[in-house]
Amino acid sequence: MSALLPVMNDIKMNLLLKYFPNLTETQLRQFEQLPDLYRAWNDKINVISRKDIDNIVERHILHALAIAKVVTFVPGAEILDLGTGGGFPGIPLAILFPKTRFTLIDGTGKKIKVVNEVIEAIGLENAKAKHSRSEEIKHHFDFVVCRAVASLDKLINWSFRLLKKKQSHAIPNGLITLKGGNIQSEIRALPRKEYIEIYPVSKYFEEEYFEEKCVVYVQG
Repeated sequence: MSALLPVMNDIKMNLLLKYFPNLTETQLRQFEQLPDLYRAWNDKINVISRKDIDNIVERHILHALAIAKVVTFVPGAEILDLGTGGGFPGIPLAILFPKTRFTLIDGTGKKIKVVNEVIEAIGLENAKAKHSRSEEIKHHFDFVVCRAVASLDKLINWSFRLLKKKQSHAIPNGLITLKGGNIQSEIRALPRKEYIEIYPVSKYFEEEYFEEKCVVYVQG
């Protein structure tokens, strides 16, 4: 790992090592490739906010990995990234959990093209991306994950029918979404009482960017 550290530091990968010190050499190399790949693709197809592209490690990769602080996906589990956009949180999670299978979907075809190109470029064998909407998905998953896709009521409506009945994790199968802002108003707007846990991301990551961010788990 020592030979990799100078390069890692140049592109702020040390931020990942700060919170995930046990990354393998393969994982480090895969994470290391992401910033340049997204910069190159962003010049052709805008998949990441221009103001965020220079902060991709913190605001996209590390942010996605906040989900891993809430649940450890087991080998063989199947995870759906709903509305993946440019591949978040699915791609970082797939790197972190190489024995878990990830399906990334989005309704915008050009975004899925980028996601598939990134997956191929870094040699990510446990992830696949599809141009699809949730209504078209017939398969079932252990968890549905997403980031900034829609309000909780819509996410629940889209997600719960896609969950497996068989349980394999420390928490029951459900929806895990990265949220910011006033999550309590979304919870109050739900038509029925759901079991919900809210995990402030600042509990795990000390950077200022995460102060108003949270991981929301809704039991299926």
